[in-house]
Amino acid sequence: MAKSKTAADGDVVTIKKYANRRLYDTERSCYITLDDLGAMVREGRDFRVVDAKSGDDITHNVLTQIIMDTETRGETLLPVTFLRHLIGMYGDKMQSMVPQYLEASMTAFRKNQQDVRAAIEGAIGSNPLAELTRRNLEMFQQAAGAFIPGAAAGKGKDAEIAALKAEIADLKAALAKQK
Repeated sequence: MAKSKTAADGDVVTIKKYANRRLYDTERSCYITLDDLGAMVREGRDFRVVDAKSGDDITHNVLTQIIMDTETRGETLLPVTFLRHLIGMYGDKMQSMVPQYLEASMTAFRKNQQDVRAAIEGAIGSNPLAELTRRNLEMFQQAAGAFIPGAAAGKGKDAEIAALKAEIADLKAALAKQK
């Protein structure tokens, strides 16, 4: 993710969660929803959610709730196979390694995503096919984002490279037809 934006004073925005399940944004002094928090994540805003009564940091639980709510609405990003593998890792001897593995994988994916976007934007510039290509890239990224923990890293990379080469070939063909 790009550099996190924080509250005006440079601190992480604090969100208080009350017993009635309402969320209060202390930066803007207003109540917000889980959808608002999801938007803050997508905007790169850095926040922490605390239980208003105990002061406990419950950010992890709230972020998990956002994922659950989004998945329930039909905006599925996590395939069933991935979820089964993830659940299977709880209690496993390797459980402590999973968070670091997932974080490193997501960081690498986000960097590759930025590199691919930059390459495509540089290649097509203001071409009329740019919007269509961007939409195709977004669909590809959603499909490529679903990975299975424990899969061989080399095989995943080879498949990703092959898919990118195919996408580039399609773009070249579309450009050639326009000329």
